[in-house]
Amino acid sequence: MYLRFLGLLLLLPVLANAQMYRWIDDDGKVHYSDRVPASGARNLQKQSISTAAGTSPLPYALQQAAKNFPVALYTSESCKDTCVQAREFLNKRGVPYSEHIVADEADIAELKQLSGESVVPVMTVGREVYKGFERGTYKVALDTAGYPASSLLPPGVEARKPFDKPVRKTPPAAGAQGAPATASQESANTSAPK
Repeated sequence: MYLRFLGLLLLLPVLANAQMYRWIDDDGKVHYSDRVPASGARNLQKQSISTAAGTSPLPYALQQAAKNFPVALYTSESCKDTCVQAREFLNKRGVPYSEHIVADEADIAELKQLSGESVVPVMTVGREVYKGFERGTYKVALDTAGYPASSLLPPGVEARKPFDKPVRKTPPAAGAQGAPATASQESANTSAPK
């Protein structure tokens, strides 16, 4: 028993400085592993990870995707079906994301600047912007960014991160009004006159 415990203690420094590898295979698929990839791997990246206390509870592949291609979802209180579907899709897949609730004229102006319209939901993956919700489009966007196909979130960790809206010191832009809802998108603006 004592020898087993001593053996585990000797392994801790090795585990604390583990190496992770990221590469793309011949089919264009992104891989993350603690083992050196087979020959033919493209874009090989070797990174050291620390397992010290206080590190992220997310698996390495999820940490890297979230770091390189952060996901944000823009919704509004009046957006029911499509925003719920978008949120459920991200939660089920276990994608860490921040949700921005479009609530006033300044938010609508920000959304228009981002997407060119004032309809929600809008998802951003890194610098890419996706208007509305279409399951296939979201799937391809997240796959391309390297997010795992199914949830790798540890128990008790939620995909949605709270978003604290900054206090605005300037008044919102004049004339920022919502656009009418379409079948797959809902208007972000509920209080502006038509």
